[in-house]
Amino acid sequence: MKAMIFAAGIGSRLKPITDTLPKALVPICGEPLLLHLIKKLKRYGYNDAVINLHHFAQKIRAYVEQEKNFGINISFSDESDLLRNTGGAIKHAADYLKGNEPFMVHNVDILSNLDFDDFYDYHMSNSISIDTPLATVLVSDRKTTRYLLFDSSNNLVAWMNLSTGEVKSPYEYLRREADIKVDDPTQGASVTNTDALNKSSFDYNAFLQKHNLRKYAFAGIHILSPYVLTLMESYPERFSIIDFYLDMADKYNIKGYVAKDLKLVDVGKMDSILLAEEFLKNN
Repeated sequence: MKAMIFAAGIGSRLKPITDTLPKALVPICGEPLLLHLIKKLKRYGYNDAVINLHHFAQKIRAYVEQEKNFGINISFSDESDLLRNTGGAIKHAADYLKGNEPFMVHNVDILSNLDFDDFYDYHMSNSISIDTPLATVLVSDRKTTRYLLFDSSNNLVAWMNLSTGEVKSPYEYLRREADIKVDDPTQGASVTNTDALNKSSFDYNAFLQKHNLRKYAFAGIHILSPYVLTLMESYPERFSIIDFYLDMADKYNIKGYVAKDLKLVDVGKMDSILLAEEFLKNN
């Protein structure tokens, strides 16, 4: 089975560590993030992996070579010339991901207790009917400001930003513009034109209830049909995978997977390193 590891990010929120080290090589409990993920992929039978590179690309290459490719097939998708965002990165790596089976995409800075077999089985169980999912995304019920919205069948229908009230969707009846910022000299800054205190007037709970939708946070792990690579051919070099999913959500099923008892750490900030180490010790 094939996997793609997103490891090209600059890791600006992990400075000063990432001033001299790529995020993929940030040590957690004495081992780089990349190694923790590779070990887990191997346990679940993923023997082919492509890693996208940008920030300190040569250091990641040298580490993988030093570890003799971890005993699996490792390829690199070099983005040294341009960071292509999440969707563009998948398109750029298409030659490595082509085939007849779904492939996994996993952020290098995510640690979790996700059972990869259960996740894959959920995706494939929805492939029995003619409504084969284009992708299945891992989501969780955690607090954030931006959410993916799913209908009662767990199909993606929209994206929502709680801070601005914006809702993106291929369905016109769900779309909502962000609250417009206007200059207000009495406040000394730009504020929303609907609330001088810069608080969104969007009642998102009422919105969700009206349309029978559920909101979940994206967890940085997904399984994609190889058909996405064909659909991406007309896309530019740089684009977001979430924007791609929203473009396709009214044409193809994109499922949300809520894992039971999911524990997850996003190693994106300095204060998350201690949380990640604690997670690994307990899992």
